[in-house]
Amino acid sequence: MKISVLGCGRWGSCIAWYLDKIGHNVLSGGLEDAPEFIALKNNRKNDYLSYPDSIEVSSDLKYSVERAEVIVISISCQHLREYMTDISKYSLDGKTIVLCMKGIEESTGKRLTEVVSDFIDKDKTDVAVWVGPGHPQDYVKGIPNCMVIDSEKDSVKERLVSEFNSDLIRFYIGTDLVGSEIGAAAKNVIGICAGMLDGMGYTSLKGALMARAPREIARFIKVMGGNEMSAYGLCHLGDYEATLFSKWSHNRMFGEKFVQGDKFEKLAEGVMTTKAIYKIAKKKGIEMPIVTQLYEVLFEGKDLKPALSALFNRNVRQEF
Repeated sequence: MKISVLGCGRWGSCIAWYLDKIGHNVLSGGLEDAPEFIALKNNRKNDYLSYPDSIEVSSDLKYSVERAEVIVISISCQHLREYMTDISKYSLDGKTIVLCMKGIEESTGKRLTEVVSDFIDKDKTDVAVWVGPGHPQDYVKGIPNCMVIDSEKDSVKERLVSEFNSDLIRFYIGTDLVGSEIGAAAKNVIGICAGMLDGMGYTSLKGALMARAPREIARFIKVMGGNEMSAYGLCHLGDYEATLFSKWSHNRMFGEKFVQGDKFEKLAEGVMTTKAIYKIAKKKGIEMPIVTQLYEVLFEGKDLKPALSALFNRNVRQEF
């Protein structure tokens, strides 16, 4: 299968490496002036992995799109609309777009497949998402994990799972595209909360966070039209170890650095996703105490201790 992986950051480069490893014809595409692309183009390696000679590296977007049967996109989710504006200049008919980012568009509140749908004919171009736990640092060492591929079309997700499955990544066929997307996006939000607890020295509270956060996200998924059980699957709860505990989690590290007053230079998708979910929840009247307090800390300057107290001082209620 001819696959173009567009975006060559940490996760994009790992996807290209993985898909080549399991036998596909892979191109790794990026912006010619981006440092991560330059490193792969000139040295065929980055801080995480090395490319074999079989992976083609190109900054030619037209060529990257036109050669591919499957286009995997792994970029900052808030830039997806701008990126699709460029990609849709070329024919996408007959192709499958697979999104590997996790987020919700802040300006519109749209899921990422909805953003893509604004640029394609859904009768001619298929869209899927690839979500779930895992870190490039583990995969390149041969440490396996499980992930999910979901789509509105059964034939699309079943074909992709069949083509992408291996003994390194066991793929499951998703059954709830809405829940898969929202759950994956929201786990980054909870990852920031976990990092803040680490930064405060309250790491022991992360167990309670893990128990309560999926309940909150499940409510949100249900109101948005998905299956609330998705919050307890691989897209959300299944990704908690990689996001709430790992030293490699950007969102967890952002939260920890935030508490310590340090700036985190790398991308933490959960920041703008927090804003997007908060706006939607407020508009729809969804009770989301954790998201609300995080939003007020990140965007309204609320101190962490009062935010935590607000959660502890809520009315007593049954757990379930």
